[in-house]
Amino acid sequence: MKPAQHRGHWAAARFANIFSVCVTASVLIAAAATSRTAHAGDIPAFAVDASWPKQLPNNWIMGQVGGITVDWQGHIWVIQRPRSLTEDEKGVTLNPPRSKCCVPAPPVLEFDADGNLLRSWGGPGEGYEWVGREHGIEVDERGFVWIGGNADNDDVLLKFTLDGKFVMQIGKIAPRTGSNDTTQLGKPAETAIDKAADELYVADGYGNRRIIVYDATTGAYKRHWGAYGNPPDDDKQPPYDPKAQAQQQFGNPVHCVKIANDGLVYVCDRTQNRIQVFKKDGTFVKEWFYEKNTLGNGAVWDLAIWPDPQQTWLLNADGENNEIRILKREDGSVVGSFGHNGRNAGQFHWVHAMAIDQQGNVYTGEVDNAKRIQKFKLISDALR
Repeated sequence: MKPAQHRGHWAAARFANIFSVCVTASVLIAAAATSRTAHAGDIPAFAVDASWPKQLPNNWIMGQVGGITVDWQGHIWVIQRPRSLTEDEKGVTLNPPRSKCCVPAPPVLEFDADGNLLRSWGGPGEGYEWVGREHGIEVDERGFVWIGGNADNDDVLLKFTLDGKFVMQIGKIAPRTGSNDTTQLGKPAETAIDKAADELYVADGYGNRRIIVYDATTGAYKRHWGAYGNPPDDDKQPPYDPKAQAQQQFGNPVHCVKIANDGLVYVCDRTQNRIQVFKKDGTFVKEWFYEKNTLGNGAVWDLAIWPDPQQTWLLNADGENNEIRILKREDGSVVGSFGHNGRNAGQFHWVHAMAIDQQGNVYTGEVDNAKRIQKFKLISDALR
């Protein structure tokens, strides 16, 4: 081969190699970008629906929201606190009337996904002791509604039909007796139903420091445990210190309990800024901390489990920092958040409770003086 031909073949081969490397690199970059885009699209993202819910009938107004849940029909159930309303908010009920609005709504309200009020009931009645300050609501697929309270002597859970007919009471309105009393509760914050086992899990609570489990039909005691699966105790604990070693007991309140399809039980230890994870028998699995420097009312108020088959995500409501974190359920890592302290639509003041429907829409309830519920529509591809 002549030198000029040799140089030509060498240059062509070199160009082909460079072209091949560039094409390969471009393909890899494009694939990585596509992967990142797909992954980002899978993370839930939301937009507030400022039109939800519709105005209540009968000149009613809602007080602090003690709990919110979504039933198997996609209906949103709220338990609110009529007695938290100020005189100017319930002015028409005063004697003489102070203003033309408003009237306290009944404690239990059922809405559809469009914000229409479907059903309302609650309050004192025959055969049971109504709570002093409403806290927590759960609706099981057998058609029963569970309600608790967190006033000083609200050491009780109440079970009703969907129409508000009384079914069963666990515990009683009386002073708390301790975290190892299996017949009396301690201002329970929230409940969860294990349908297959017909068991009721209770985050118990504002007074006690435990998870306790009952038969959901008979109310019979099954088991209970404290932080790390330890037997709970009521010894005085020092104030939460983010620099100190983690407490071996739950703080107060033990504010939420959720059960995943794989049998893991998630618990909100609110003021200690942590989620603890257990097996159903109380065996400790792992824990995660969030915003560890948060003081005051703490950073872990409520949880909701994402409704895809794998239950990929957890949503964590934080009423002190007033945001909702999106967590990978596998390892608890934070992949996103939404919300901000404030009173505009989409903002929060003490976001207290949260639920998700099967379409991935999020519903929230606020306490203190916010006294409202909000809906956040899913706008990403997280369920597609």
